[in-house]
Amino acid sequence: GHVQPPPPQNVTLLSKDFDMILTWTPGEGSPPDVTYTVRYESQERMDKWMKVPHCKNIHRTSCDLTCVLPKFVKVRARVKAVSGRFQSAWVESQFKEYHLDVELAPPVLNVNVEENSTRVNASFPLASCVESLSWMYDLNLWEAGSKDKKQYEGIFRKNTVTIDTTALRGNYCLSARSSFQSIDFKHSKFSQPVCVLLNHKG
Repeated sequence: GHVQPPPPQNVTLLSKDFDMILTWTPGEGSPPDVTYTVRYESQERMDKWMKVPHCKNIHRTSCDLTCVLPKFVKVRARVKAVSGRFQSAWVESQFKEYHLDVELAPPVLNVNVEENSTRVNASFPLASCVESLSWMYDLNLWEAGSKDKKQYEGIFRKNTVTIDTTALRGNYCLSARSSFQSIDFKHSKFSQPVCVLLNHKG
């Protein structure tokens, strides 16, 4: 005989690396055939829970809501467990606002060493729906082993930085972080350094 499955636990709407994801853990003693269904509501339309077609009767314990949630408004999500004809109560997450709560990931640097210059651009692991937002990046350049960093700040995401390296000799490292101006200024951690040999007379 089937019984009502236990409700999901630890239901959390979290922002990770530019994405908004609902996560949860199975309730204790969940049957093996349990699936989950997710809905969300926004603060401008309270009590109107919207369906999420790609997170209906799913087996996994997370749902990517990045391009589903409306922007610039607080939202929350809820999830229920389903087993056969039985379902648990809904469990709700806290409210989050995409821009205020988004957690940034460091960009990936592409470094191109030419004769007297080095061209650097940063690529971001962004979902298409947030492509248009004005993500920026800050870039640091320093000689390996030195604490003295040259900073290039507030570079628009799609822009390439050209560094004149005529006077630089030796091993130089570059690292960047994503930044974003919403109500307050936020930024990611710096990326792993990429080091290159400049003007190396082999």
